[in-house]
Amino acid sequence: MAETGNDNQVPAAPRAKKKRQTSIHHGIEKHDDYAWLRADNWQEVMTDPEQLDGDIRAYLEAENSYYDSRFADHTGDIRHTIYREIRGQMKEDDSGVPSPDGPYSYFSRMVEGQQYPLLVRTPREGGAETVLLDCNREAGDGYFGFGGASHSPCHGLLAWSADANGSEFYQIRIRDLSRSLDLDDRLDNTAGGVVWAADSKSLFYVVQDENHRPFRVMRHHRGTPQEADDIVYEEKDKGFFTSIGRSLDGRFLVISAGDHQTSEVWLVPTGDKAPPRLVAERVPGREYDVCIHQDSLFILTNAEGAEDFKIVTAPLDAPGPENWRDVVPHRAGILVVGFFTIRDHLIRLEQENGLPRIIIRQLADGGERPIDFDEKAYSLGVGAGYEFDTNTIRFTYSSPTTPSRIYDYDLSSGQRTLRKEQEIPSGHDRTAYVTDRIFVAAPDGEEVPVTLLRHRSTPLDGTAPCLLYGYGAYGMSMPASFSISTLSLVQRGFVYAIAHVRGGKEKGYGWYRDGRGRNKTNTFTDFLAVAEHLGREGLVARDRIIAQGGSAGGMLMGAVANMRPDLFAGIIAQVPFVDVLNTMLDDTLPLTPPEWPEWGNPIASKEDYERIASYSPYDNVTDQVYPAILAIGGLTDPRVTYWEPAKWVAKLRELARGPAPILLKTNMEAGHGGASGRFDRLKEVAITQAFALWVARDLSFAALD
Repeated sequence: MAETGNDNQVPAAPRAKKKRQTSIHHGIEKHDDYAWLRADNWQEVMTDPEQLDGDIRAYLEAENSYYDSRFADHTGDIRHTIYREIRGQMKEDDSGVPSPDGPYSYFSRMVEGQQYPLLVRTPREGGAETVLLDCNREAGDGYFGFGGASHSPCHGLLAWSADANGSEFYQIRIRDLSRSLDLDDRLDNTAGGVVWAADSKSLFYVVQDENHRPFRVMRHHRGTPQEADDIVYEEKDKGFFTSIGRSLDGRFLVISAGDHQTSEVWLVPTGDKAPPRLVAERVPGREYDVCIHQDSLFILTNAEGAEDFKIVTAPLDAPGPENWRDVVPHRAGILVVGFFTIRDHLIRLEQENGLPRIIIRQLADGGERPIDFDEKAYSLGVGAGYEFDTNTIRFTYSSPTTPSRIYDYDLSSGQRTLRKEQEIPSGHDRTAYVTDRIFVAAPDGEEVPVTLLRHRSTPLDGTAPCLLYGYGAYGMSMPASFSISTLSLVQRGFVYAIAHVRGGKEKGYGWYRDGRGRNKTNTFTDFLAVAEHLGREGLVARDRIIAQGGSAGGMLMGAVANMRPDLFAGIIAQVPFVDVLNTMLDDTLPLTPPEWPEWGNPIASKEDYERIASYSPYDNVTDQVYPAILAIGGLTDPRVTYWEPAKWVAKLRELARGPAPILLKTNMEAGHGGASGRFDRLKEVAITQAFALWVARDLSFAALD
């Protein structure tokens, strides 16, 4: 593509070399001219980016230089303005709400001008604060991916973890809180989280294999080398990932193994060295999760056709499915999202037609009551804190117009106590914004929910530009939550829209089922139907719709760009999963085997191969006019490897026609989540918003003044 525009100084775009590689699967010959961008030593590059092949590095750096000269150098002022605006809406010296645990209350605190949190505690009844961990000091000047922290049952130790380059290999350290010093223990190549044993002398963690898969649960004894750690559980199926948690009463380590559609749980007492005890063996398609309540298990499951899940109970000493008894029966269309139990209550978060609600169940008599909310669209989260023996729960509420609010809820009286409201230092008038929820008919007649946010002065009359966001995978529902960064675009006259397409669970598990595997193209056609509706009905400017999505949502961006490039003025694809077929054919990659239930297994199935090949964005780039595209990748990203957006852009450059710029920015010092510091992340948000403004304001793609 020879790029042109109003700017006479438009530089030439990089062109990747073509080195054809051919593969044959199911008798089908496949050619790939840019496969060489996948480094043979990618595992080394994840931990040491300096090991990247020189030719690959040269191409990525050439693309970064082109991105700078074509876009970044011309949008510096507006990006800085947006960055300052968003930062001005952020309370920099902010504190979390203390969560009590025994003699102390624990929380995190942000300090003005600093990128990372302080972990602190106070005496439970109030008093002087003690800083347990200053992440700013630990981070230094480089990348710092904080993996979380967990204090020991004795409250004298803190296990914490960090990722040094964005590859999501975490090192766990143990801090002696009496001396504010880390012990000599170093646990490498871990997934980050820990669970303490009851005696505080040992802890459990998950280690990753050479292909970055969390597969083994280890027990580490303080003061001993990692090589001496005990294997507690090892997952043999490379398609199953392993994770750990702790029962709220502290009695059990909970080991979970599974892929996206099948799960298995094992229990290990934290007070002794007993072997893991299986709750229910894995059955393909059956999912379950557990909570321990005294001598019983409460189990959230889709067993016996409970597509939207139900809650059952079983004896702790006989937890098999033959003993499962319904507590909350299955109700079609009402998805049970999550649950937990405390001393006298079972709390569940459920969702109906895209809106969440909290249900309180009294365990003694089965009586239930909801916690009600009245906005048209909102997001909700609920948790128990550290303690099992409590009569208080904590929930978080926000909406596109309402900043986040944290409440404590007294289960006896039903009284809500506002503990914290997100403060916007620059001011926020929620009445200045309007949230709408509309439904758009998909090609097959399904009604797709759409959340709209606009400034009250912005009319829905076909004149306003629109940023249309979508994801649609793994059953993840997109919350209608408050976002200070979104306001910068909305204040500039944009309509911000979220298309709640199939592949999420906004309308129940069936909404997910109808957007995965053989039904995956519904995700794409849902999104296109929303874009078409917004323009056709004169709600937004039909020639100024910019689509945005990341990761699996980046696959959505690549697919709709191929299918209907005429619908979009621009595409923002962040860490985009666009080389779907090649990735699903490579079982050495970290996420490939666990992803087969989501997309299909093209190695084993010709049908899956042909279906994925029909929509895989990289494989379906054609000779046509494309909209402006901004692709963003991360060199050490283990989830969507850097070569996916790089190959995609290389092929777009070869085949795409028209004046619209195609840009690739590779973060050479970060992975899937982008920059690690809170202010550095804002700079990346400013990039995407400046791109949206550039596209919407100047369709000839001259420099933005």
